Amino acid sequence: MSSERFPFGLPTGWFQIAYSAELEVGQVVPLRYFASDLVLFRTSDGVPRLLDAHCPHLGAHLGHGGELIDDKLVCPFHAWAFDGEGRCADIPYAEKKPRNCDLQGWHVVEKNGVVMAWYDCHGRPPQWEVPDVPEYGDEAWTEYRTRRWTVATCNQELAENQVDSAHFHYLHGSAIMPETKSKPDGHILHTTSTTGMTTPSGIVKGDIEVFTYGFGFTTTRFTGLVETLLVSSATPIDEDHTELWFAFTVRKIGKGITGGVGKAFMMEIQRQLEQDIPVWENKRYLDRPVLCDGDGPIGLFRTWCRQFYPSESDISASA
Repeated sequence: MSSERFPFGLPTGWFQIAYSAELEVGQVVPLRYFASDLVLFRTSDGVPRLLDAHCPHLGAHLGHGGELIDDKLVCPFHAWAFDGEGRCADIPYAEKKPRNCDLQGWHVVEKNGVVMAWYDCHGRPPQWEVPDVPEYGDEAWTEYRTRRWTVATCNQELAENQVDSAHFHYLHGSAIMPETKSKPDGHILHTTSTTGMTTPSGIVKGDIEVFTYGFGFTTTRFTGLVETLLVSSATPIDEDHTELWFAFTVRKIGKGITGGVGKAFMMEIQRQLEQDIPVWENKRYLDRPVLCDGDGPIGLFRTWCRQFYPSESDISASA
């Protein structure tokens, strides 16, 4: 289903639904993503679980008042209990369980300090894996500093930013016009660009390397002023709203220096993103934009994007 603003519908992929540090064992969290009400919880084995939120009995939301008892999610209304896969494990006052009493369970993976859920409008299982981020947990790198925004736009508009070379200069004031190159490889888009930041000592040139895994998981590595990694995700709330997650880590370069330079760089990226938000929230998507040389590989990017909106005929043809 597409919205009035965007002709896409919700894209296929892995998308962040929490940071690992936010979810404790036994905790039950109501969520709203993928135009669906969901409930997230962590069982005693440390594994995060995600289910559709509404009890199939009479529709109570398990994320509001539901609790984990013996690793079963118990409905606050009539105490129906569900395991981590969504199977109805117990109805305390019934002799027989009725048909269709299970909940929909979601594919979830926890890596790199984040909890990711797989979404596919056709119900297909995961088509690729979330990559490992070697910097995460490495003592040579700082712990994550995180930021989060809700933006009234869709995933594709957010992701297109990385290949839109000219806006970095004219909207964000980049000291030099970036040179951006992108290379698609299946669900992965590899993008490199140059940048320049103005400092008290003059312009410091740097390089940016981006690996985008679908629309839901991206690693962006900055070199130059300071070696920084941004781990980001953009999770669709519905067809017109997206949750944007940023986690920064910086290579340690000396006591006191790392924190100051890293924080300044993080604040600069945050400043640029917050300049983008009013543009994203008020622009119109043009299916046939009038592009010119110097815009960056926007056409290539849009061609790569099509795979994340598969039709039933596409899936049948590839089966």
